[in-house]
Amino acid sequence: MIEEAPQIEHAILEVLDIHKSFGRGNRRTEVLKGLTFNVLEHQVVSLLGANGAGKTTLVNIASTLLLPSSGSVRVCGDDVVRAPRRVRENISLTGQFAAVDGELSGRENLIFFARLHGMGHSQARARADDLLKQFRLADAAAQRVSKYSGGMRRRLDIAASLIVEPRLLFLDEPTTGLDPLSRRELWETVEGLRDRGVAILLTTQYLDEAERLSDDIILIREGRKVLQGPPVDLRQQFGKPVCSITFDSAQEAYRAATELLPGAVALGVEKFTVEGLALSFTAARGADDLTDALDIMRREGVEVQSAALNPPSLDDVFLGMAFTKDEASEASGGPALQEARGES
Repeated sequence: MIEEAPQIEHAILEVLDIHKSFGRGNRRTEVLKGLTFNVLEHQVVSLLGANGAGKTTLVNIASTLLLPSSGSVRVCGDDVVRAPRRVRENISLTGQFAAVDGELSGRENLIFFARLHGMGHSQARARADDLLKQFRLADAAAQRVSKYSGGMRRRLDIAASLIVEPRLLFLDEPTTGLDPLSRRELWETVEGLRDRGVAILLTTQYLDEAERLSDDIILIREGRKVLQGPPVDLRQQFGKPVCSITFDSAQEAYRAATELLPGAVALGVEKFTVEGLALSFTAARGADDLTDALDIMRREGVEVQSAALNPPSLDDVFLGMAFTKDEASEASGGPALQEARGES
């Protein structure tokens, strides 16, 4: 029996040591400071960072809208500076604000974009109808876009980006301002595109969005890559589990937080959070902290209703690395972060 060779995933986007500065002299501001990463086919990579971290600047460079100061970006093997026309044949961009015309209907918008791509009228109309059905907009096809909800308008915007399905799609904070249902619908759309082989570079500030959609997350701060890896790996490497214990009464929870647990798990009183009957704290030693906490409760005769050790949160990783310069600077020298970056 002949075994099939494993499928090799190719890099659709290659970003190598990208720098970008604006202004001159004393007014010169360096926005990107040596970003390096790849996006493979069938992969969603999220750029996660605070406002001003450089996410949109990187997207604009990679989509040929802005020239880098130094470094290189290649899309499907073509350099974005030397061969921008060939690059544009393989990419599509959905920015932070919808590009569709509110005075036109959904179908008219898509036909317009299809005609810009060189399609004849009948082909453009057929492609528009296919996309309207695919993005669940067929019932509103003849309605003016100004009457669309935010979620409908965003789906139409992405549909317009896919008139000719690209090999690489840039989504720059696509769910900003959407209600929870519209966000989830858009997530399903992104997952469907990935399943069809479209590589996606997503910028977002939403941690749940990054964790739901991403094969790889790149956390950037002040134009530098701070962390990179799959969501699960980042949580395990740079986050810490949380121990949660529930008691019969709020008084017992308070007593545990102030008298019993600080000595048992070697944490200050301020490290414990009490909400009603529940107590929680960051368990630096994982299951050992949970075991020690339960042992002291047993010895003191305190009844515990439930106890759990929850996996580390991506929120903790983000808050600890995206905003806190000192913590991130310390971590940048550690071997775990160097491994995540691919450094030796």
